Amino acid sequence: MSQTLSASTLLAIPLAPLAASALVGIFGTKMGGNLLGRSASALLTIGGVLLSFILSAMVFMQVLDGATFNETIYHWMTIGSLKMEVGFMVDSLTAMMMCVVTFVSLMVHIYTMGYMEEDEGYNRFFSYISLFTFSMLMLVMSNNFLQLFFGWEAVGLVSYLLIGFWFNRPTAIFANMKAFLVNRVGDFGFILGIGLILAYTGTLNYTEFFAKVDTLASQTYPGLGWNVATMAAICLFIGAMGKSAQFPLHVWLPDSMEGPTPISALIHAATMVTAGIFMVARMSPLFELSDAALNLILIIGAITAFFMGILGVIQNDIKRVVAYSTLSQLGYMTMALGASAYSVGVFHLMTHAFFKALLFLAAGSVIIGMHHNQDIRWMGNVRKYMPITWITFLIGTLALIGTPFFSGFYSKESIIEALHFSNQPASHIAYLAAMASVFVTSLYSFRVYFLVFHGKERYDQNPDAHHDDHHDDHGHHGDGKPHESKWVVTLPLILLAIPSVIIGFMTVDSMLFGDFFKNVIHVDPRHPAMATYAHEWTNTFHGAVGFATHAVMTLPFWLTVAGFAVAYFLYMMNNNVAASIRKALSPLVTILENKYFLDWINENIIARGARLLGVGLWKGADQGLIDGALVNGSWKVVGGIAAIARRLQSGYLYHYALMMILGVVALMTWFVWYGK
Repeated sequence: MSQTLSASTLLAIPLAPLAASALVGIFGTKMGGNLLGRSASALLTIGGVLLSFILSAMVFMQVLDGATFNETIYHWMTIGSLKMEVGFMVDSLTAMMMCVVTFVSLMVHIYTMGYMEEDEGYNRFFSYISLFTFSMLMLVMSNNFLQLFFGWEAVGLVSYLLIGFWFNRPTAIFANMKAFLVNRVGDFGFILGIGLILAYTGTLNYTEFFAKVDTLASQTYPGLGWNVATMAAICLFIGAMGKSAQFPLHVWLPDSMEGPTPISALIHAATMVTAGIFMVARMSPLFELSDAALNLILIIGAITAFFMGILGVIQNDIKRVVAYSTLSQLGYMTMALGASAYSVGVFHLMTHAFFKALLFLAAGSVIIGMHHNQDIRWMGNVRKYMPITWITFLIGTLALIGTPFFSGFYSKESIIEALHFSNQPASHIAYLAAMASVFVTSLYSFRVYFLVFHGKERYDQNPDAHHDDHHDDHGHHGDGKPHESKWVVTLPLILLAIPSVIIGFMTVDSMLFGDFFKNVIHVDPRHPAMATYAHEWTNTFHGAVGFATHAVMTLPFWLTVAGFAVAYFLYMMNNNVAASIRKALSPLVTILENKYFLDWINENIIARGARLLGVGLWKGADQGLIDGALVNGSWKVVGGIAAIARRLQSGYLYHYALMMILGVVALMTWFVWYGK
């Protein structure tokens, strides 16, 4: 018999980082008189997140034993039959997300002590990241759409604050505004989807919605004839496109690297960008009703995975390479959702959180060691000086490319298998995109690895060492040799490297083929991808070890090897070949450097067009039509009529007699003319 989790324990998990954030944000800044110093602020926020992680781990263990929770914590208001509440739904999906969010956040908090130690906004930064942790926890723990939307917008708000943390830098201001506006586009679709669900089911509660979800499949939207389930699913997915940075709403994420590196790890690797993936998995009963929505998800994921991965090949900023890698991996997760392999998508979400956070933090450690140089062209042989950073970065890279037995292998390979077994029309395109992305991922990953950690030392050759604006600190560059980072930086790297290696092997059986997601994720029998994959897992692969050993005979493995070989040849054996290829393909390189001109289109066509439309509506409609014609025009017409009428009232009797005669003549003419 399943037990019920403690409501007070669940409340403490999000409220601990919230309380720490509030205390540090008020009393650790000028607002409260700087009563809390740096050490106190760091310890307070780390303590809050540590408590959340410990409690989340305890809840996770209880959930594994069959415990659940789905209750209202606070009743906000009732409008008719509509209840607006704050409540928690904690099952295996939620418990896993809680552990991932709090663990990665804890690592980021510890890492921040070293990375931001010289920054003036030290306390403010800790307050922000704790607030972000609270927001993300509210999102994943919610049991209703209202609370989900609150968490959804809260993480967006804190992301805005963190991307623009260095608010004196114009590029940071531009980046956070870009992230804010692009996410508003996605959120508009998201709230439309919630509105459709509310209109047709009359509830915001997940459980009540799932009980009525089948009724949406038979309903059409008046006047359009579109299926309501398809409309709601697509609208919700538009929200996921913004939050999880899917084409064409992906453009904000690379620019968000303007924020400090810890934020890149927290927001753009492990938590915020995965919110859309989590939401679609949670809403699997709805998405399973619409093949149209699933095929759209497959196509969007395929475009994002392949084309964003290609952009990583030409990047020279170490953080931007990892950022485009994140976009590509999010595309993988999205393709898994479209193939109805929700458990595989969430599985990759979990493994990716660890190794991508590791890569971001290791990149940040390199930036510290390289005296805040981020250009990989001016590094080389860093492993000699930074052994811990080197080995952890290598572990993250091996996990990312899908090396057998590493965590990323099991999740990525499972996505490819699910796409292979999917019966959706768009799955064929997605499968080809996933296979091509395997090679691309290996190529750009080892390009970074070789240029940074191997080869000749190029620290003193950077022509932009003293005037490059594209860096991650307050403007300090240096040409000195690298140095290993402090223990507060390297400890999180080591702790993240462990799950990056083993978590996939340990959990693949239970999460994909066991009862871990039983009664949590719904898959319609019409979509056989996971059922077929489960049969192959048992009868062909014979478990996790057999799956890994079998992989050496498959195409994805050899595509990975090919990417490694090409990267080794181009960047270790003969650098001139890479330069020659770049010169020969200069038109293509121009397209890639301009990011397919999507930013240009957004800024010069969409944004400028919207601004011109706004000015036109302001000048033409508001000032010209409304103020000029309707408001001012009406009184001018009345004034004109009054002026004419005033002239008729002369006061002379003969004028009135003349008007009477003219009236009689006109009346007689009328009757004579029309009386025949």
